[in-house]
Amino acid sequence: MTNKIEIIKGQLRVPNQVTIPFIEGDGIGSEITKATQKIVDRVIEFTYNGKRSINWMEVLAGEKAHKQTGEWLPQATIDAFKAYMVGIKGPLTTPVGGGIRSLNVTLRQTLDLYVCLRPIRWFKGVPSPVRYPELVDMHIFRENTEDIYAGIEFMTGTDEAKSFLELLKKHSGIEKIRFPESTSFGIKPISEDGSKRLVRAALHYAVTRKLPSVTLVHKGNIMKFTEGAFKNWGYEVAESEFASETFTWRQFESIAKEKGQDAAHHALEEEKKQGKVIVKDVITDAFLQDSLLKPYNHSVIATMNLNGDYISDQLAAMVGGIGISPGANINYQSGYAIFEATHGTAPDIAGTGKANPCSLLLSAAMMLEYMGWEKAAEHIYDALEHTFNKRKVTSDLHALMEGASLLSTSDFADEVICNVH
Repeated sequence: MTNKIEIIKGQLRVPNQVTIPFIEGDGIGSEITKATQKIVDRVIEFTYNGKRSINWMEVLAGEKAHKQTGEWLPQATIDAFKAYMVGIKGPLTTPVGGGIRSLNVTLRQTLDLYVCLRPIRWFKGVPSPVRYPELVDMHIFRENTEDIYAGIEFMTGTDEAKSFLELLKKHSGIEKIRFPESTSFGIKPISEDGSKRLVRAALHYAVTRKLPSVTLVHKGNIMKFTEGAFKNWGYEVAESEFASETFTWRQFESIAKEKGQDAAHHALEEEKKQGKVIVKDVITDAFLQDSLLKPYNHSVIATMNLNGDYISDQLAAMVGGIGISPGANINYQSGYAIFEATHGTAPDIAGTGKANPCSLLLSAAMMLEYMGWEKAAEHIYDALEHTFNKRKVTSDLHALMEGASLLSTSDFADEVICNVH
C-alpha cells in the first residue's frame, strides 16, 4: 500500500504508515517542530501499539529555503503538498511594507485552501483575561483565498495607481476619495462561489458535529455589495441546501413580520428542540463585543478573510493566546490540507528554549482528527490538560500563572509525553 494519503469518492484514505511533509519554519520553528513531532510520535505509538506511524518528510520554505535554494517557496515544496495531500508547517517570515508577499497566503491560494479553520477552546488551568473562559467554545471558518488578501494593490504614484484613478474618474467614483492624487488602492474581491463554498463547509461541520449555531459575521451595513452579499449568499446556502437541518434568522424575521414576535420566538424554540442548527448574522464590531460578553451565543463562525484574522486572535486571547491556538487550511473538495502554527516566528526568543509548542502541537492534533486518527488527538488534548493542571508551562504562560514551574520547550515536550496515558 502506498504511504500517501488519497481521496476516493470524497473520502480520505489514510495508510497506517503515512508520509507527512512538513515545513520547519523560521525563528522558533525548528524548536517547536522538534517538540511537536516528538510528542505526536509518542502518542501515535501509545494509541495504536506501533501499528500506525508518521514518516516526517521535510520540505523547504522561508529563510531556510532561500539560503539553500535561492527561493522562498520552491516548486518542489508545493508539489510535495499536492502529492501527499496533508502537511504541517511552522511559522514563516513575512516582511511588513515590502519584500516578499506572505508565503502562508501563497500556499493557501496555490492549493486553493479556501477554509482557514481555527477551533478555540479553553484548557483547564490556562490563565485567561475573561471571567468564564470555560464558556468559550467556537470554531472559526475564515475564507482563505479572497478579500483584500488577494493582494490586488496599487501604490500611490505608480502607473497602476494612476490608471486605476483614471478608471474611477471615468465611472464617477472619484468624489468618494478624499485625497486622490496621494492615495494607494486595494481591491476587495468577494465572490458568490467563494462565499458559498465557505459557508457550506461551516454548515456541514456544524450539522455533522451537532453544534448549535452558525454565525455569519460581516460588515454588510457598510460594504453592501461585498460583505453584505456574503451574508445573503450564506443564508441562501442554509435555506436551499440545508433546509432540513437549519433554521435561519431570516426565517425568524419572516415569521415575526407575518405572525408577530411571540410566534417567531416559539418557532425558534421548537426548531432548537428538534436539533436544528440556528443560522444567524452579526455585524463584525458587534460580534467582537458579544463574543467577549456572551461567548455562549456563538459556536461556528463563518466570515471573510480580514474579519477572520481579527476574530481569530481576539478569541485566542480569551483562552490563553495564540501560543496555544491551532489552525488548519483546508480544501474539503480536493482533500488538500496544511495545518500550521498560528503565531509568528518570534525571532527575539529563537534558540532560547522559551518557545511554546502548543499552537503547532494542537494543529497536529487537528491533523490527526482530519486523518481519522481521533483517539490519538484525544490523548494529546488530555496530556496537555494534565500538564497545565500541574502548572508546568513554558515562558509565555509562566509569566501569567502564579506558582507555575517554568519549563524549556524541550522539557515541556517531555512533560506532555509523561502525561500521555
